[in-house]
Amino acid sequence: MESVFEKMHLLPPLLLVILLSPRAEAGEIIGGTESKPHSRPYMAYLETVTPQGHLMNCGGFLIRRDFVLTAAHCAGSSITVTLGVHNIKEKEDTRQKYKVVKQFPHPNYDDDSNENDIMLLKLKRKAKLTPAVGVVPLPSRFNLVPPGRMCRAAGWGRTGIEKPGSDTLQEVKLRLMDPQACSLFETFNHKKQLCVGSPKKEKSAFKGDSGGPLLCAGVAQGIVSYGQPDAKPPSVFTRISHYRPWISRVLKRNSPWLVGPA
Repeated sequence: MESVFEKMHLLPPLLLVILLSPRAEAGEIIGGTESKPHSRPYMAYLETVTPQGHLMNCGGFLIRRDFVLTAAHCAGSSITVTLGVHNIKEKEDTRQKYKVVKQFPHPNYDDDSNENDIMLLKLKRKAKLTPAVGVVPLPSRFNLVPPGRMCRAAGWGRTGIEKPGSDTLQEVKLRLMDPQACSLFETFNHKKQLCVGSPKKEKSAFKGDSGGPLLCAGVAQGIVSYGQPDAKPPSVFTRISHYRPWISRVLKRNSPWLVGPA
């Protein structure tokens, strides 16, 4: 499978966008601050082995004790999920590490346009809920968060285009924008995606943050998907509410107990 970097030469220069995939290295949120350790217990650190045998890192978030939600472009030949992480380089007693036994990328995911960039990961075992490991709520199908709302993204992505990454979880406040602000992205679809981050601010998610959540009032409304090569906002997040029926179907087929209504 070609990487997004191998495909870039096929795109018109003015429309060139780079997925927020950490195919090169992990790092931090741009323009953010370090999270209080374990204050975001739903965060998951993903280590993916690509079909080419390379290691890449993504973010994700725990939505049920045995399921993590992330971006479809974080798929690979194998994935390991670590929960309860703050500093990826330190040994932390809070950590729980799980193999992913099945990946559920959205059946209509398109890695050329990055449409339907959403994936569910089934863990080998149920996570143990602790103060450092917990689940985050998802919006209902009809819970449409409006432009202008201030939300928060978190991840272990870069703090700058060329900056080395910090090892600690970062977070940043980002404003939801009107869809017109993302007209520079040829394939932006307001129904399925969120336009996130004011062009007037130097704050955004970037490489290494892929798959991480966008939380608005404590609810995970978006998933880090892609943006511009220079990391200038806005960037594009997958709109979770649009995919609630699909998420519920996958969870119900892989659960002995019922989940809430979509």
